[in-house]
Order: sequence, then C-alpha cells, then structure tokens
Amino acid sequence: MATSDIQVAEHALQHHFADMEQQRETSTFGMWMFLLTEIMFFGGLFCAYLVYRASYYTAFVEGSQKMNIWLGATNTAVLICSSLTMALGVRAAQMAKPKLMIALLLVTILFGLGFLGIKAVEYHEHWVNHEFPGPNFHFETGDPEHPATDAQHTEIYFSLYWAMTGLHALHMIIGVGLVLWIVLAGLRGAFTPHYYNPVENVGLYWHFVDLVWIYLFPLLYLISKKHGG
Repeated sequence: MATSDIQVAEHALQHHFADMEQQRETSTFGMWMFLLTEIMFFGGLFCAYLVYRASYYTAFVEGSQKMNIWLGATNTAVLICSSLTMALGVRAAQMAKPKLMIALLLVTILFGLGFLGIKAVEYHEHWVNHEFPGPNFHFETGDPEHPATDAQHTEIYFSLYWAMTGLHALHMIIGVGLVLWIVLAGLRGAFTPHYYNPVENVGLYWHFVDLVWIYLFPLLYLISKKHGG
C-alpha cells in the first residue's frame, strides 16, 4: 500500500520540480500569494465601505435595518461549520482515509450550497423591495428633513452591499466547484498521504472565503444595536 501511495505521488510530480517536497512548498506558497491578492481586492471594498460609513453613518444604519439578521446569522453558522468539515477533510486526506475525506467534502459542498440558497432568498427579498441600486431603487428614509439626500446615501450602502456580498457569493460558487473537483479526483484515488497538496490548497481558499464573510456579516448587518427585523 505504501509503495502504491509513493507511485501515485511520483506520478503527480511535475517535471520542473526536483521532488514532491519542493512541489508542495511551491504550490502552497503560490496559493498564499494568490490569497494575498484576494485580500487586497476585498480590502479596497472594505476601505470604501468604511469611508462611506463614516460619512453617512445614519443612512448606513437605516440601510442595515433592512437586512434579515437571522438569515445572515444562519449563514455565518453554516460557513463556520463548513470550515470545520473542510479542515477535517484535509486531515482525512493526510491520514489516508479517502472515503472519509470524500464524505466530509461532500458535506462541505452541501454547506456551501446551503449558504448560496439562503443568500438567494435574501437577494430576492431585496429585489422585491426595490433595494437594488439603479433607477428602480426605492427606500423609505427615516429622516423627514432630508428624505432625498438620505435615500441617496442609503443607496450607496446597498451598492456596497450588493458588490461585496455578490463577489463573495461568486467566490463561494468557485469554491464549491473546486471542492467538487477534489471529490471527483479523490474518487479516482488521486490523493495519498504523500500527495494531498491540492486538497490543502483548496482548503485554504475555502477558509479565506469563509473569513471574508466573518467580516462582512458584522459590517453589513450589525451596524447598530437596534434592528428592525
């Protein structure tokens, strides 16, 4: 069995690497570099959000009252659970337990699809309530003295909400696809204790996407202590 595992690992070794250890270290380093670019990408959106929130705090609070805090909290719990199953799946790959790895990754996929389904429900609610930025945007402001101005500022909040959560959802869809690819490769016996780096790297990507949501949830949903529901 050990000989077979080594043969699988040697077959996965690319010609431009001296050995599997060098390939693994290079692959992991490349993934971390990619994640750094993703941090800069989302970082720009977070900075824009913080600037506008500081400028139009009242309007942002009013916009946040339209968020369904219970759906948001449920999605947060779903992603935390998905990170756990993802981490356990990587561990199963390291311990030469392919069936357990596949089962855990399938559960991770289910969590990911659950997250996207809940988000779709939220998006539908916002669309029906005309809370999508554009000519059909409509928002009943709580400021009787400056209703038009406050509504415009609240539209900025929703613009950032759709941009940030939409890009996050896109990353989640990509993550589900990557985990599915790992599952299919695992069914073919592609991973062994000597070669599991793709599982590990996809796990890093998945944890990053989950971490982004951990920041998005309080910023978009928990701006103030009060909440209208």
